[in-house]
Amino acid sequence: MDIRPLKTEADYDQALAEIERLWGAPEGSADGDHLDVLLVLVEAYEVKHHPIDPPDPVEAIKY
Repeated sequence: MDIRPLKTEADYDQALAEIERLWGAPEGSADGDHLDVLLVLVEAYEVKHHPIDPPDPVEAIKY
C-alpha cells in the first residue's frame, strides 16, 4: 500500500487491513516505520470522519 492521505472509506479500510498485517513489526524496521505512519493517518481520518463526542457528565457518573 502506498502511503498517501486517506480520503475515502475504501482508503481507510485498506489502511486498517495494512495495519493489521503489519501489527507487531519491530520498531525501527521499515515495516515498523510504515506502521507508525499508517497509524497517524488513520487517527487523523477518524478524528475528522468518525468523531466520538465526550459523554454527558451526568450520564458518565451514573454509568
